[in-house]
Amino acid sequence: MLAQESLKQIGLVAKESSVPIKTIRYYEELGLLKASGRTEGGYRLFDSDVFSRLNFIKRAQKLGLSLSEIKEFLEVHDGGHLPCDQVKIKLSEKIAEIEQQIEQLQILKRELQGLLDREDLAQDDEALICPIIEGN
Repeated sequence: MLAQESLKQIGLVAKESSVPIKTIRYYEELGLLKASGRTEGGYRLFDSDVFSRLNFIKRAQKLGLSLSEIKEFLEVHDGGHLPCDQVKIKLSEKIAEIEQQIEQLQILKRELQGLLDREDLAQDDEALICPIIEGN
């Protein structure tokens, strides 16, 4: 019974981590978290390491990593290794994706600016809703 005293109920974990109970349950369902047991009333119990895992998950999500990617890192960690090599690969891939998105946004920006800069718009064509968008 003494070991169970160090375990925290899901409600307390949610309160202390600012992660909703529903999200904690979802993470457990995905295998990102593991409950250490349940109370007699059926409430999930977690070890104190749940907080570092939740912090890792939240930070990794803010960096644009998916839950499945995060799960891979946690599985490596749970296997007794640091997942830093895998993290470096994923972050490099994210940088490449961001650079591609920036390039696409620059193209879109130039196109939009070109539309705004046009002066030869046919204002009297009643078939058009807005010549800026529809004009050639």
